[in-house]
Amino acid sequence: MRGFSRRVAPIDGLLLLMTIIWGTNYAIVKHAFLDMDPQAFNALRMIVASSTFAAVMGWMRWRERRRRTHPARTAAEAVPATLLAGVFHTAERITGREWLGLVGLGIVGQCLYQYCFVAGLSQTSVANSALLIAATPVLIALTTAGFGQERVGWLHWVGVALSLTGIYIVVGQGAHIGGSSLRGDLMMSVAVLCWTIYTLGSRPLMRRHSPVGVTGLSMLIGSVLYVPAVWGHLRAVRFAAVSPVTWFTIVYSALFALCIAYTIWYAAVRQIGSARTSIYSNVVPVVAMVTAVVFLGEALAVRKLVGAAAVLVGVVLTRIGEARRE
Repeated sequence: MRGFSRRVAPIDGLLLLMTIIWGTNYAIVKHAFLDMDPQAFNALRMIVASSTFAAVMGWMRWRERRRRTHPARTAAEAVPATLLAGVFHTAERITGREWLGLVGLGIVGQCLYQYCFVAGLSQTSVANSALLIAATPVLIALTTAGFGQERVGWLHWVGVALSLTGIYIVVGQGAHIGGSSLRGDLMMSVAVLCWTIYTLGSRPLMRRHSPVGVTGLSMLIGSVLYVPAVWGHLRAVRFAAVSPVTWFTIVYSALFALCIAYTIWYAAVRQIGSARTSIYSNVVPVVAMVTAVVFLGEALAVRKLVGAAAVLVGVVLTRIGEARRE
């Protein structure tokens, strides 16, 4: 257990930060949809996120070239440079095969995923979305185990099952799959499949490249495809009538939900694997529940506390299972 806490504490802390960002983002984005077409909103936040990634990657490449030209004179100067290189380093040359992989990730994991996720979220309930997205860890674990990418032990499956049960307890009563929300449910299901492919497809690229590089380049590619595809939605927006709150939401969601949270996700995929990273996505509805209680004054039923506890215990079990094998 001592080895478990020592090895996973830093990345677990970042993953919990990611769940807070995504958990609060649901309600924020849904509210913004009242003021702006969902696809237009998403196109704008992708433009902001892609531009931010491009600026960060350009700055880091400049910093790396400067470091090579002017080596650090003291150990104190060398330490920050080494840490930054470890986090942001991308191989100098991207091979032709890697470019094909990045294009594929941009199409599936950015363009298609973003389109289906936003369309699904705008046409179905948050509860339905949470239940459908809760299938992601199962799908990723089955795929990684089936292709032999990761060893998935019995304790991991127990944790996944407990986490899924907790999600159902938290949001199950508010979910009604099918009916008037069937189209949104189907779109969200496609989004889950796209996210699974995106998560698994990124691993070979991150053997030589950083989470920032893989996420940033794939998002740039995805944005180049996505924005023209929803251009009609953008043209229809009356920008003068958009409230300052919605503009703030676009920037907030781009910087935090896309730039920061995506980078944390792929840093975790590289460090602890796809299956163990994906289980954290089930903490997102718990964060959304807490947000509703604190900021919207919703009642906190005992069953929701039980469900939240089940989710968190399930996450811990998957991490303990990994530590034991190590």
